[in-house]
Amino acid sequence: MPHSYGYRARTRHMFKRGFKEHGPIKLSTFLIPYRIGDIVDIKANAAQQKGMPHKFYHGRTGIVYNVTPHAVGVIVNKIVGNRYIEKRVNIRVEHIRHSKCRQEFLDRVKRNHDAHTEAKAKGGRVNLKRVPVLPRGAYTVSVADNTPQTIVPVPYETTI
Repeated sequence: MPHSYGYRARTRHMFKRGFKEHGPIKLSTFLIPYRIGDIVDIKANAAQQKGMPHKFYHGRTGIVYNVTPHAVGVIVNKIVGNRYIEKRVNIRVEHIRHSKCRQEFLDRVKRNHDAHTEAKAKGGRVNLKRVPVLPRGAYTVSVADNTPQTIVPVPYETTI
């Protein structure tokens, strides 16, 4: 039997709801505020077919450029040939969520600011740069009170 080339072709597992996430959409989904410039993740919700993004955009991250009462406009970069094309997609709020990709950066900025103000109050300076983890220090293993052991496999035993 020939396969189809429809708008939702090959999305059997992609649009599936998660474990214990079936049923109607929670009302808290509609109360989340979105502002222009927010970074959002696109994840289609199969319970709402209106305003659903194309399967290409499922799992992509974009930036909000327009907000309407029921939907938001999102800019997503798409690779076409050898270049990036800026695609503008209008998606209902059921199919997007705030991205956590910048959360670690924002936490680090807050931590650095607190450390800077604390050091300034004490009249000193603090290094705010990230330092890579250095290799472990070298050491010598002594054989005194530590005799070498020969490791051999345990012979197979039947317990019948």
